[in-house]
Order: sequence, then structure tokens, then C-alpha cells
Amino acid sequence: MSSDSLAAFRRGLSTDLQKLADEHLQHDLQESDRNALISAGSQISTYASIGSLLGLGLGAALAFRIRSNRLKLFDAFRTTQRPTHVKFADGREEAIPDIAPLLQPTRFGDIATYTFFGIAGLFLGGETGLLTGGVAARRTISRDPHTKARIERAFRGFKADVLRKEIEALEGAGDAPIW
Repeated sequence: MSSDSLAAFRRGLSTDLQKLADEHLQHDLQESDRNALISAGSQISTYASIGSLLGLGLGAALAFRIRSNRLKLFDAFRTTQRPTHVKFADGREEAIPDIAPLLQPTRFGDIATYTFFGIAGLFLGGETGLLTGGVAARRTISRDPHTKARIERAFRGFKADVLRKEIEALEGAGDAPIW
């Protein structure tokens, strides 16, 4: 398993693809188009960051509520009267074990609750922020139809060049890595 299979460890494009993308950015686009792309990229980043923070806060708030409700439920269970013995039809009596200590909330449970709710909130908020940031970025780029057309044309040219390089790599090299 390579390190590129996890998103957190990806380095981005290979150096060849990065050079190719920079060429298309410099030659196919005007300065206003590059500024629109930079603005759209920063919008995505901002929305994802804000979404991640909101999700983390929501996860912590939900974990706090779960923890406090668990404590209330345990206190209610502990204070209620429970039977201590069971009497069978033949007259025999058996003691019922007290399971209250086994149901008591633990520090490990609290740590697990905060950890899992925090991670889930971070993921949910980050992905929601990424989606809303993508919509905002698309709106930014689509604001001017001429800019949008130039960016789409430059992207199609970049994609065609990438596919040409991939075809060359597949036809030329046997088992060598493509990128």
C-alpha cells in the first residue's frame, strides 16, 4: 500500500503534471482568469476549514450531551429500588447480583465518546464545507462567461496533454511507473 492511498499523505501532483499545469496556467489563461482560479481555490479552503471547525464543535457538544445523559441515566438507575432476591415456586431464594458498578460511566468511555464524536464531526463538517466551498467556487468562476470559457478550454488542453503523456508512458515503458 503506497502512501498516496491515504488523502492525508498525498503530496499532490507529480512534478511532470505540475509543470504541465503551470504551462497551461501561464499560456492559456489571462491574469484575471488566474486570479479567479486562485479566489475559487481559497474559497474552497476557507469553507472546508470553517466546516471542519463547526463540525468539531458540534461533535464535542453532542459528546458532552451524551456524557451528561449517561450520567443522569446511571444516577436514576442507581437510586431506584431494585429486587435483591428472586423467590422460586419451590421456595428456594437466590440473590440477584448488583450490576450498578458495571453500568457506571468510566473515564475510558468518556474519552471514547469525545474522540469518536469529535472525529465524526470533523469529517462531516469538513466534507460539508468542501461541498459548499465547491459550489461557491463554481459560482465565482461562472460569474463571467468569457473567463469560464477560457478556463474550460485551458483545462481541456491540460487534460488532453495528460492523456497524451499517459499514452506515451503506456506504449513506451513496460513495467515502469507512469508518473
